[in-house]
Amino acid sequence: MLTRYNDKSPVRGVLFDVDGVILDTECLYSRFWMEACHFYGFPMTREQSLQMRSLNKTAGQEKFHTLFGPSADYATIRQKRIELMDAFVEKEGVAPKPDICALLDALEQRGIPCAITSSSPRQRLQSYLTPLNLYHRFTKVVTGYDVPKGKPEPDIYLRGAAELGLEPGACLALEDSPAGILSAFRAGCLPVLIPDQDCPGEDTLSLLYAKADTLADIVTLLD
Repeated sequence: MLTRYNDKSPVRGVLFDVDGVILDTECLYSRFWMEACHFYGFPMTREQSLQMRSLNKTAGQEKFHTLFGPSADYATIRQKRIELMDAFVEKEGVAPKPDICALLDALEQRGIPCAITSSSPRQRLQSYLTPLNLYHRFTKVVTGYDVPKGKPEPDIYLRGAAELGLEPGACLALEDSPAGILSAFRAGCLPVLIPDQDCPGEDTLSLLYAKADTLADIVTLLD
């Protein structure tokens, strides 16, 4: 089901977050943030773990310190989270979100270019997406490490649109997190939420161009 919050706009490009949109990995980030924090004596809740979504290292540290205070060693705990998650992924792999291939097929059929706009480092994106035959399907890849400021600042979506040679207002921005939606909104994109781990609040809903239950619903926004 698709809910549109604004008048229909022509779509010439699509910008994709990865975790929670292309890949079913947000649940893993939540799990291993909690496990890493508990390992070092910080009882992180699931709700707190979800607040870390879509934030690059700098923004993540700021959020982490608001949760546990400035004395909490963010770098050490983050590294533990990475180690735990890498070990899991090496053994179990990662799963794509349903309908991602069908959506990419629909974009290709319509000649609509697409780019990745993710806070994750490029090497990790490539290692997760390549085995699924997905990495090569994106025209451009922009990460939070390629721009001055990560989400929720607009830099990554401004860069993503520019890499496609398009104005932000001509690009759907597919996101699952409040920080990502705010980033896309600030850039002037058409923010579309596909909820993953939780339901959006009114502050997030107020920024949306549309909300979709699944990636398959996005196709109706293309025509």
